[in-house]
Amino acid sequence: MPVSRRKVTVIGAGNVGATTAQRIAEGGLADVCLIDVVEGLPQGKALDLAESSPVQGHDHAIVGTNDYADTAGSDIVVVTAGLARQPGMSRDDLLLKNAGIVRTVVANAAAHSPNAILIVVTNPLDAMVHVALSASGFPKNRVIGMAGVLDSARFRTFIAEELDVSAADVSAFVLGGHGDTMVPLPRFSTVAGIPLPELMKPDRIEALVARTRNGGAEIVALLKSGSAFYAPAASVAQMVDAILNDRKRVLPCAVLLAGEYKVDGLVVGVPIVLGSNGVERIIEISLTGEEQAALLASAESVRVLVETMAKQPV
Repeated sequence: MPVSRRKVTVIGAGNVGATTAQRIAEGGLADVCLIDVVEGLPQGKALDLAESSPVQGHDHAIVGTNDYADTAGSDIVVVTAGLARQPGMSRDDLLLKNAGIVRTVVANAAAHSPNAILIVVTNPLDAMVHVALSASGFPKNRVIGMAGVLDSARFRTFIAEELDVSAADVSAFVLGGHGDTMVPLPRFSTVAGIPLPELMKPDRIEALVARTRNGGAEIVALLKSGSAFYAPAASVAQMVDAILNDRKRVLPCAVLLAGEYKVDGLVVGVPIVLGSNGVERIIEISLTGEEQAALLASAESVRVLVETMAKQPV
């Protein structure tokens, strides 16, 4: 019998979407369907990527389209469509415009791939997961936001640079909303198993925490036009790998909580086990009073966005 080919649809052929498609195909994970509303854009980028396959040594198909019928039967749908932040623009500024985009693309994708797992990348991330849950009608284990993987990668990078060690030996967790209210957890961050507070002074830890919170804005300011895409695409690819290969990876992701961490009915970044069913389970860790308060404050910022969308439906 022929081997079934795994398929991932990436919605949005901008920098994040195209780089995500590249990482998925070149990583040997799945065939990729790249879709965008702009005629010719996904087709051109997909063709360019396909023509690199002989050099990269993979046989995964990469196709571009403007027709959601071509996305049918996807195992995973990655949502990157939306407006990128510009200098001086907060993630919240994007809220209503991107909510309308996400609602439309998710409804179309879900109709053609009713068994898919959704990975949401569009900002403001946590609020867009709420939109995707509503638009798809999927159970909450199959709608996941990519935030904590990226935020933790940034925190790990800064720690490794500060201590002059390999980033591969650094483990870090960042919880909460994707933005200024995220909650990096230094005491759960380690270097080769050594707790970060034993290796770094409190003031330096706080400086790295602050830089992590502003990680996206720092890149936007440097680029002048556009936003980060290499690290976000790598983070999505790690999640895709965990799902398609049922790796049961423990990763921080934005998911809908139902009482965990004293948060109910809001999407917040927490550690989960990510496997073939999407969110296999949520891992609850014991937080200090200060950490819990910071997480609840982060959840409250998500609540404000959700209520704003409810007052001004897209």
